[in-house]
Amino acid sequence: MSYQPSRAAEGARSAPGDRRLAGRPLALRLALVAAGLAVSGYLTALHWAPRALACPNAGLVDCASVLNSASSVWWGIPVAVWGLLWFLVAGALALRAPAGVRLLWSGAGALVVVALVYTELFVIGAVCLWCTVVHLLVLALFALETAAYAAGA
Repeated sequence: MSYQPSRAAEGARSAPGDRRLAGRPLALRLALVAAGLAVSGYLTALHWAPRALACPNAGLVDCASVLNSASSVWWGIPVAVWGLLWFLVAGALALRAPAGVRLLWSGAGALVVVALVYTELFVIGAVCLWCTVVHLLVLALFALETAAYAAGA
């Protein structure tokens, strides 16, 4: 006679809210959020206390041109502050929200990233490396949430 787990045990292992399964993606979500908060915080600090940028300013890569452009402020608020707010909400959602809500939030962030990259390339004519890091973090969260949603977690 071979051992077969009960249906209750099988259900417990595959439940979408199982901490053993959710722990790694949660840790990754929170790491991406923390990195996004750090970079957005740096860019926010630069907006109000300008100092030398840790970024090359030559050719297409020119952080100063991007950060000092008219496009770097929306409705009187620096885009970096919007980034801080976005990552704060993403962090809160990572802790409590269902996969569908996290996917919608990260999808909205990904759409904004597309608009920001378009603005950098075709309106400003320069790219900010720090901004690119933030964009990649948002896209990584979107990819993670897409995978989590597809997996039913």
